[in-house]
Amino acid sequence: MKQQLLRLIAAHVCLHVCMAGTRMAAPLLALREGHSPVAVGVLLALFALAQVFLALPAGRYADRHGLRRPVGWAVLVAMLGAGAAAAWPTFGVLCFAALLTGGATGAASIAVQRQAGVLATNPTELKQVFSWLAIGPALSNFAGPFGAGLLIDHGGFRLAFAVLALVPLLSWWWVRSQQAPARAAPSATAAAGPGAWDLMREPPFRRLMIVNWLLASCWDVHTFLVPVLGHERGMSASAIGAVLGGFALAATAVRVLMPLLAAHLREAVVVSGAMVATALLFGVYPLAHSALAMGGLSVLLGVALGSVQPMIMSTLHQITPSHRHGEALGLRLMAINGSSVLMPLLFGSAGVVVGTAGVFWVAGAAVGLGARLPLRR
Repeated sequence: MKQQLLRLIAAHVCLHVCMAGTRMAAPLLALREGHSPVAVGVLLALFALAQVFLALPAGRYADRHGLRRPVGWAVLVAMLGAGAAAAWPTFGVLCFAALLTGGATGAASIAVQRQAGVLATNPTELKQVFSWLAIGPALSNFAGPFGAGLLIDHGGFRLAFAVLALVPLLSWWWVRSQQAPARAAPSATAAAGPGAWDLMREPPFRRLMIVNWLLASCWDVHTFLVPVLGHERGMSASAIGAVLGGFALAATAVRVLMPLLAAHLREAVVVSGAMVATALLFGVYPLAHSALAMGGLSVLLGVALGSVQPMIMSTLHQITPSHRHGEALGLRLMAINGSSVLMPLLFGSAGVVVGTAGVFWVAGAAVGLGARLPLRR
């Protein structure tokens, strides 16, 4: 299992690097070409928007075809997107690249997560598998932008996009020999193809999706409002970056530790505790006036929110039929990316009315009130 899991992580990282590098390089090129911040915001939204609409079809496709075929298509689509940006680096083509690389990465992640769930044979292994798998995007979010930046500085944007277009080939190399373990055949009713939304009629799944949305929104609140709050406090760009960087490092570190503690962790307790901790930290966050204080709170928040994804993924695989894991993962991904597209617009509007601190407190209250939901499983 360990070798197969390492291959899945490597495949996930390579596709995610292509998207993360493009997500850094495309807006930078657009700004240098004189496009407005509004246009750049639209460009960034397209990376998540494609995943909103592709998540459910990609989940069903993964349920039918397993791992290699979805990843193979994702590799081709990601290469086409980044390759088009290398050949014709205009704003319209950059938007095209954003849709393709974002959509391909989302579709591949569903297939990879579904396959990772198949590898596990008990709840403890599920927690371990998804803790390790969650490290991949964190590594990619560093390696993609960092590598793209070096290529841009030394060879220009075309070279950066061209190299990013080749990286997904490594994903195919990692999964080319992966074989899906046998699954129990779905019932005749299930095989007939009920709509994915009927999963929401099941109370455990519905509660899990509500919890997932609340926590994803808190992640978006932090990412969106820390720069705003830092600007209000008169902090430098490097200080604001350090605050956000502390959050990312803490989220990664806790995911490295979780596989070692998986046997002693209960999913509902970890998620509920993370929601309570997030509510308390959001209550204090607007009261912090120094970069050091905000950095400390950011690290604690990274530990809380970073612990959640492996637990939610483990729970999702336990409460949904094995032949519908892809659909369930698609619904989850659709909710997360829908939040990433819509929530910043809502936060910006709410901030005008209640202020930055008010948005933190409202979000904290919402996630705190939802903290009992995981325990009702």
